[in-house]
Amino acid sequence: MFSVVLHRTVEETVEIILNAMKSNPKITSIELQERKGLTRRGVEYQISKLKKEKKIMRVGSTKAGEWKVLN
Repeated sequence: MFSVVLHRTVEETVEIILNAMKSNPKITSIELQERKGLTRRGVEYQISKLKKEKKIMRVGSTKAGEWKVLN
């Protein structure tokens, strides 16, 4: 089995993550990876960056919480 790597711009990746969080605030990073075809490291990096930029925040606990898109 092989995987296909699609090259996306940073803006496209961020938009995918934000849209996924808006439509499903309980989405996990693993679901983002699997459903949206993103890499683990890419998801982790972009989520960290979005938190620092105050564009998203996590409400509640790590497991039972959800994402809130601020901008």
